[in-house]
Amino acid sequence: MTDLTLKQIRKAFGALEVIKGIDLDVRSGEFVVFVGPSGCGKSTLLRMIAGLEEATSGTIEIGGDDVTYAEPSKRGIAMVFQSYALYPHMTVAENIGFGLSLARRPKAEIAAKVQAAAETLQLTHLLDRKPKALSGGQRQRVAIGRAIVRDPKVFLFDEPLSNLDASLRAQMRLEIAELHARLKATMIYVTHDQTEAMTMADKIVVLNGGGIEQVGSPMELYRNPATPFVAGFIGSPKMNLYGGAVAERMGCATYGIRPEHIRLSGEAGTWQGRLRHIERLGADAILYLDVPELGEMIVRAEGETPFVPGATLWASPINGAEHRFAA
Repeated sequence: MTDLTLKQIRKAFGALEVIKGIDLDVRSGEFVVFVGPSGCGKSTLLRMIAGLEEATSGTIEIGGDDVTYAEPSKRGIAMVFQSYALYPHMTVAENIGFGLSLARRPKAEIAAKVQAAAETLQLTHLLDRKPKALSGGQRQRVAIGRAIVRDPKVFLFDEPLSNLDASLRAQMRLEIAELHARLKATMIYVTHDQTEAMTMADKIVVLNGGGIEQVGSPMELYRNPATPFVAGFIGSPKMNLYGGAVAERMGCATYGIRPEHIRLSGEAGTWQGRLRHIERLGADAILYLDVPELGEMIVRAEGETPFVPGATLWASPINGAEHRFAA
C-alpha cells in the first residue's frame, strides 16, 4: 500500500491553465474518487498521476518517491480505462497476462498471477474465452485483472463503468468496492456520476474549473458542503439554492435547503406555491413547485403523496436543516 501526494500541481496547454495549483494527500489504502462536471480537470489530473500528461509545475510523489517526470512504467501504477482495450485475438488468460509477457516474466509466474487474479475477479471459468464471448461487465473485469497482476502501488480508474448499462454499473460498483476491501490497495477513481462517488469512496475530491472545491467523506460533503457548488453537485435531487433578496433575508449570500428537508402542507407554511409536476420513484416521489418568491423548489416526499399537479401548497424548512453560504 502506498501514499500519494500532489503539491501545487499545475497543467497548462499553451495559455489555457486547466489544473490550477492542486494540493492533495491520499493515504495508503484509501479509495479516493475525483468527481466533478465535464471539463473540470479530473481526467487530466488522473493522467498526470499516471504520467500520460506532463505536469507544467508542481510535484507528484508516490510512496515517498518524486515521480513528477518519471515514465509511466516507472511509477508503480496500473490504469483501467473507460474502453476495455482488450486484444480480440487473445483469450482472457492471455489478455490478463499480456503485460507480464512483455516484461518477459517466467511462464510459471505469469500463470500463477493470472490464476490468482481470475479467482479474485471470478473469471476462472472464462480464461479460455475470447473477448467477443464476454459481456460488458466481464470484459471490464478482465481489464481490471490485467491491472491486478502487475502488483501496482496505486490503481487508477478513468470512468471505467460509463460504457455499461445501469444494472451492470450497479453490479460493477459493488465488485470494485469488494475488490478494494480484499486488496486494501490505494485506488483513485474518476467519474462524473455522483452515485458512484457516494457509494464507493472513502474520500471524495470535488473538482471545479481546475481546482478543488472540497475534500471529505461522502457524508461530510453531503451534510456540510463548503460551497454552493458542492451543495448543488452532491445529492440527488440537487439542493435548492437561492440568492438575491431571499438569501439576504436569511443573512447570507446563498441560501440552501435539501429536497428531503422540506415539509409540505395544504394549509399553512413558510412559502406558498403551485405544484407543477410529480415524478414517482417507487414508494417515494419528487415534487416540483413553482414558488413566486423563490422560483422552482424541488421536494422529496417519502411514501404516497396526497397532492396532485395544480394544487396550491405551502412549503416549510425543517428547523436546523438549512444551509447558509457566505459567498
